[in-house]
Amino acid sequence: MKILSLDYGDARTGVAISDPTLFLASPLTTIAERKGENLTKKVAQIALEHGVGKIILGYPKNTNNTLGDRAKKTEAFKDLLQKELPDVTIILWDERYSTASAVGIMNETNIRGKKRKQLIDSVAATLILQSYLDSLR
Repeated sequence: MKILSLDYGDARTGVAISDPTLFLASPLTTIAERKGENLTKKVAQIALEHGVGKIILGYPKNTNNTLGDRAKKTEAFKDLLQKELPDVTIILWDERYSTASAVGIMNETNIRGKKRKQLIDSVAATLILQSYLDSLR
C-alpha cells in the first residue's frame, strides 16, 4: 500500500506519494483546480491509479494551535474526498510551516519563477507526507 499526501489550496493542490515501504515521500504532481468536486475526482483517480490506501491531508493550524477559516475549508474538502473514496483512510495532519520549508528548499536549490510556482505545492505535500512517515517509526 502507498500513501498519498495533499497540500490543499484554493487554486492549486500539491500531491506527493510514498514508496511501497512507507519510508520515502516524493512529489507527484500539482492539480490546478478550484472546484472541490472536480478536485476530489482528480485525487480519487490518482489514488486508484497508485493503489493508495491512505491519504494524509495537510491541516493548516494557526501557530497558536487554533483553527481558522483555512482549516475549516480543509475539513469540508476532507468530507467531500471521503465521500468520493469511502474505503480510503483520510488523516488530517498538521502542516504548519510546510510551505515555508518548501520555499526554503527552493531557495537553496535556486528554483525560481514559473518552475517554482509549479513545484511549490507538491514539495509542500512531500514535506507533509515525510513528516507523517517519520512519525510511524
